[in-house]
Amino acid sequence: MECPLVTVETHLAGGLPGVTLVGLPQTAVREARDRVKSAIVNCGLEFPQTKVVVNLAPADLVKEGGRFDLPIAISILAATGQIPGPQAEHYEYLGELGLYGELRSTRGALCAAMAALASGRRLIVPAGSASEINVLGPARPLAAGHLNEVIRLLRDPAYAQDLCIPEEVPVTTQVSAPATIAGQLAAKRAVAIAAAGAHHLLMVGPPGTGKTMLARSLAHLLPVLGDQAALETAAVYSSAGLPRPDPFTPPFREPHHSVTAPALVGGGSQITPGEISLAHHGALFLDEVPHFKPSVLNLLREPLESQAISIARANSRVTFPAAFQLIAAMNPCPAGRVCSAETCRCSAAQVRAYQSRLSGPLLDRIDLHVGVPEVPAEVLGRRLPADDQRELKARIIAVRARQLERQGKFNAALGSTELMAIVELSTRIRRLLEQAVERFGLSARSYHKVIKVALTIADLEDAADLGEVHVAEALSFRNVDWDNRPGL
Repeated sequence: MECPLVTVETHLAGGLPGVTLVGLPQTAVREARDRVKSAIVNCGLEFPQTKVVVNLAPADLVKEGGRFDLPIAISILAATGQIPGPQAEHYEYLGELGLYGELRSTRGALCAAMAALASGRRLIVPAGSASEINVLGPARPLAAGHLNEVIRLLRDPAYAQDLCIPEEVPVTTQVSAPATIAGQLAAKRAVAIAAAGAHHLLMVGPPGTGKTMLARSLAHLLPVLGDQAALETAAVYSSAGLPRPDPFTPPFREPHHSVTAPALVGGGSQITPGEISLAHHGALFLDEVPHFKPSVLNLLREPLESQAISIARANSRVTFPAAFQLIAAMNPCPAGRVCSAETCRCSAAQVRAYQSRLSGPLLDRIDLHVGVPEVPAEVLGRRLPADDQRELKARIIAVRARQLERQGKFNAALGSTELMAIVELSTRIRRLLEQAVERFGLSARSYHKVIKVALTIADLEDAADLGEVHVAEALSFRNVDWDNRPGL
């Protein structure tokens, strides 16, 4: 996502006609020789009939993609005197060239625009990238659709007014109303707490009890992103080359359980962001989580804590943001408790093997564990009114604003030292937590997560101080009944 400055230099060396690219260009960059030559000729300009040496500095930085086509063309035209060289140095250039001079958008245009803005440089990008760059606000680069437009700008600086990207007010996408979910009051409460404090959530229950609908309902409860968060998320999508039509709606990603490790956390031959980064400032939903490869799931352990992912390769090291909220759903056993806990066809060994696909360290990092039992038939037969989430969402927005004002981050992101500086535990609360540690075997991490969840519950109740009832409810979400026995 970082965009270091690359200088494109051209030298007309004399000798037999040909173009030599130096400076660690990869295949797509080396192929720019033919694209640039065709574009210049088809625009009615002259391509030098001599040896041309193009250097991409710094020489030890690997250059990839078609983004260097436009600056290479401008550099050659300046070297041949067809455009004013001093004027060309007033701008930075980014874009892939078609054979007839049309400019095509490239991956990472927004990241480049942010880097150019920070360095005080004026960037020219393809017109196709204008929509993703609109999130920058008034300080946007120029956008051109053709090489001839860039040449006209360099010959006539007043033409810059025609290349300004028009300001558009992004319209927040109207998310369809969530489906009505019968029963599941405890699970609905857990979803509301998770949305209010950005807590991670695991739902355990048999098939058809509403786990997927509950997870997707969380997307309706999340408030719109602020300007900085929207810009960070849009930059991740730009570096991945993916569209982001509404930058202010929190992302909600649902990868299939066959997802590979590079697709989930990022990587690949050309390092790109994974699902955890595409869910930055939003939610990542893993349905049927035991069907994911354990080796892939365990890659989530560090990003859940650090809210970032660092990918190291032999010749590069990349860090992507990953402040995502994990929502996971699973059945309690391979058969899903198709009958009941007493008559399930799975053996005890099969159940243990199935549940153990979620490692203890990963489960320890999930704040809320809630059972989603089967809904009684008498509840299913009722005509249920549609769930009105407007009041709940307004309360969640207020709670999140309160957290940001109090500590500058959501409750789930608090460190242990920050947490204990905010919360004052009474003697009764300390005794309750000590009993919970002994009975449930809570780790130090789980101990603090219980307090964080309790703090969010207190915020939802608009309580002035943390009470014993808040801690008791938080503890109830650390002891899920994996068998979904009646009365859960």
